[in-house]
Amino acid sequence: MNAPWKAGTTGTRDPFNAFICDEASLDVLRPVVVEMGWQTEKCNKGGLRNAVQSLSITASPNILMVDLSESGDPLNDINALAEVCEPGTVVIAIGQVNDVRLYRDLVASGIHDYLLKPLSPGQVRDALVQAQAVFSAPKHLDPSQAKAHVTTAVIGTRGGVGASTIATSLAWLFSTENKVPTALLDLDIHFGTGALSLDLEPGRGLTDAIENPSRIDGLFIERAMIRANDNLAILSAEAPINSPLMTDGTAFMQLEEEFRQAFEMTVIDLPRNMLINFPQLLSDVNLIVLVTEMTLAAARDTIRLLAWLKTNAPHAQVMVIANKVQPGLAEISKADFEASIERKIGFSIPYDIKAAANAAKLGQTFAEGNRATKAAAILRDVARAVFGSGDALAADDRVSAKKSLLGKIDLKSMLSKKGKAPATAGAK
Repeated sequence: MNAPWKAGTTGTRDPFNAFICDEASLDVLRPVVVEMGWQTEKCNKGGLRNAVQSLSITASPNILMVDLSESGDPLNDINALAEVCEPGTVVIAIGQVNDVRLYRDLVASGIHDYLLKPLSPGQVRDALVQAQAVFSAPKHLDPSQAKAHVTTAVIGTRGGVGASTIATSLAWLFSTENKVPTALLDLDIHFGTGALSLDLEPGRGLTDAIENPSRIDGLFIERAMIRANDNLAILSAEAPINSPLMTDGTAFMQLEEEFRQAFEMTVIDLPRNMLINFPQLLSDVNLIVLVTEMTLAAARDTIRLLAWLKTNAPHAQVMVIANKVQPGLAEISKADFEASIERKIGFSIPYDIKAAANAAKLGQTFAEGNRATKAAAILRDVARAVFGSGDALAADDRVSAKKSLLGKIDLKSMLSKKGKAPATAGAK
């Protein structure tokens, strides 16, 4: 069976659990369970519906025996069971319908075996021994097909530069165009727009994680995250603004660890204040996307953030993206901006307010709602650069100080001259 977003936590799972409808079958099952060294308390009264209800709030066992006798549509109900069972769970079904077509359909749906009532001790023992052998068998993985997890943090140099728009678009592109399981973690706890951009309710998953870090495990991730599509799940919040953030950052680190187990890609929408308060969040980040605008204030903050990242996250690659670019209307030209920060801009995304409004109206990410626009095309290029690891990141090479235009634009002196900034510096 295979529940979504679950990497499997076999060390914390029960070895066996059963949900049986009638006492006669339970009387046959219990002595065999004792022989296997398991607890008879795990033999529960109730059928498939009881199993689904129980496993929706608890971890599924290694081996699950479930009674289909009271099910009107066994195949459809088995699909409901699959939604709450973790990968690797070996399921043995029990029923009273002697139909070879039903047996084949059940096996095709992921059931390990189907036992016909009335049960016999030998029949049950053989089925459980075989199930245990299947569960304990070594899993042969092809190392050449294994992919390293990529964690990308998207950080805005200023409020309103569009970091959240880019973060949600990247997560959506990874999940739809690259077809990889992707997690989106929106760490703007009080004012995050990750769920809003995807037309979803954020739920209480993130706030519950902050309040109870000890609860965070693979099962918690499966239950708490909101699914946006088959390959994208989001963890976001709209915490009450009268509730200050009370955490030491442990919850965020645990979430990142679980994401590495359950997904192939993680996108973190990381506000600047969270970066300052919890620098450990970048300890396992592979790539940092620094989103900025062509303004004097943004240039100043880009310089400061790049210096901070060099000291606190030297292991991570940094990609600078200029967003909301309006040719001829920028406070600082691209050449002067790059000279000031001593780094090239990897990608420049044009300002398209109509496209942004269209995406908001549709309840879609910018990249999804405006596929034919130039801005969306560049976002796809950004996604390919991130997904392709370091190959396309060559566009982020540093600019040599000797070749910079610092002689033409002395940003530090401009910032220090109060009241003598260029006329456009106050423009928003």
